[in-house]
Amino acid sequence: MSFNKLEYRKLLSFNAAGRELRDKKRLLIYGTCVRDEHKEIFQKFASERIPLAVCLEEDHFNMVALKLASIVARVDLDEIVVLTVDGSPHCVQLHHLVEEVEKVTGKRVNVKHYVIEKKKAIEINRDIVKTARYLSKVKKLYERKSNNV
Repeated sequence: MSFNKLEYRKLLSFNAAGRELRDKKRLLIYGTCVRDEHKEIFQKFASERIPLAVCLEEDHFNMVALKLASIVARVDLDEIVVLTVDGSPHCVQLHHLVEEVEKVTGKRVNVKHYVIEKKKAIEINRDIVKTARYLSKVKKLYERKSNNV
């Protein structure tokens, strides 16, 4: 799949139960800057998936979460992959948002989280994403690590 052939589409303007989604059943939800900043990684992840862009600097968390929840409620997805740059306070919310959608809808979804660091996509375990939401838990892990040094 050529980069030029990939149409730029935003999650918020995508049909929540469209034919393409019902047929493919595999979503790539990515931070908007990934497509321009990391073209090769984007191409690899977009292959065989429907790539939909989100920028949480532009769109409110709740609007994006409702849209994704609408999709999850209507279509039996095989997979949701989340791909963002690492270290962005906005992008990290996208990972939390997908986990929240699962809680809200009550539907178990095969979700994979990836961040791009030093030009490489690194898979992040869902438990790590869930832990990162709670700063007190992160603090305890950090203190435990500091005490073992």
